[in-house]
Amino acid sequence: MAIAEAGSLLALKRRARKINRVLAEKYPYAHAELDFRNPFELVVATVLSAQTTDVLVNQVTKILFARYPDARAMAEADPLELETILQPTGFFRAKARNVLALSTRLVDEFDGVVPGRLEDLVTLPGVGRKTANVVLGNAFGVPGITVDTHFGRLARRFGWTASDDPVKIEFDVADLFEPRDWTMLSHRVVFHGRRVCHSRKPACGACPVASLCPSYGEGETDPVKAAKLLKYELAPGNEALLEQLLAETHRAAEIRMESQRRPG
Repeated sequence: MAIAEAGSLLALKRRARKINRVLAEKYPYAHAELDFRNPFELVVATVLSAQTTDVLVNQVTKILFARYPDARAMAEADPLELETILQPTGFFRAKARNVLALSTRLVDEFDGVVPGRLEDLVTLPGVGRKTANVVLGNAFGVPGITVDTHFGRLARRFGWTASDDPVKIEFDVADLFEPRDWTMLSHRVVFHGRRVCHSRKPACGACPVASLCPSYGEGETDPVKAAKLLKYELAPGNEALLEQLLAETHRAAEIRMESQRRPG
């Protein structure tokens, strides 16, 4: 039994790592889709991203950080002014309280500097393991797996986990990959979840990992119909944007922002 289980785990690891390689080829421009210039901006943006889109958060944080550029400034913000700025993100009162408390904690406990350890990050108001791993992986270069709704959904569809618990998912997936791959794996899986492997109707017929996916067939398998379900730069009509992203992967975040500013 133990030998069979070991063999099954090895096969799962091989398939999982092949999926990662295919997604790396498909999304060489995968990146953090929240705009930030430093760890403080990233931790705040990630807290604000709960139950809203990264695009909307990026619009709001441009205003937010122009007014409150660091933890000290934000800790002294007027709560009503903060709520007004954050209102488009939804749940703005709770988010304003979290951002104020987070900034105050940074000033009082960490001299205004975002700590680079998970055990410290998760003590900040509004910061759980997901947010901590986002900050560690993207602002500090510390490997981490970010389990948001997209990542959790795909991890289950790929057979990497059977759990709905984000922490259990994180540990299950971590066992399948080398730590050096964790951060980019998170970006690639989330990119794929947003563009192809949707919650309600995945575009199975247009999926580059269809032959490796045990859940193939849950969505549209007809290639023509599936192609119409693709989103963002993969969607029909965005060929020029996709070509630019593939040609200039190092400028992916900048290109994305430029495309969002274009009229129409």
